[in-house]
Amino acid sequence: MSRPFKIPESVLVVIHTATLDVLVIERADRPGFWQSVTGSKDTPDEPLARTAAREVFEETGITVGTAQVPADALLDWRQAIEYEIYPQWRHRYAPGVKRNIEHWFSLCVPQSIDITLAPREHVAYAWLPYRDAAARCFSASNRDAILQLPGRLAAS
Repeated sequence: MSRPFKIPESVLVVIHTATLDVLVIERADRPGFWQSVTGSKDTPDEPLARTAAREVFEETGITVGTAQVPADALLDWRQAIEYEIYPQWRHRYAPGVKRNIEHWFSLCVPQSIDITLAPREHVAYAWLPYRDAAARCFSASNRDAILQLPGRLAAS
């Protein structure tokens, strides 16, 4: 059975603590590629906040909308970027799709939260001060999002 093509609209979620330690996770399919939580919509009409909460749960085991991580801890930055999909991942999309629109979110979590990685997607995680987390990310846009975190939080 073939998998359906990915929808070229996704979210990036910068998970952080109140002290601006940021969670980065290492991809299983690309050793050394560290990133924030990312993922595509499951359906074209899936609300972006639902996509973000689903991807956070799938990739880290963190459930948004609980006493530990209330729904309002997920902040929609109302910013989207468009970028070219890396060639090694284009096979996941319909033929001819080369660009993706990514919507940025942040999620503030307690310092002591448990992380459970999806082993088929990620093999390691680290909590780093936000500048160090940004430096570890392979994606320039992910680095930019992390570096914007203090300003975004101050503005909200």
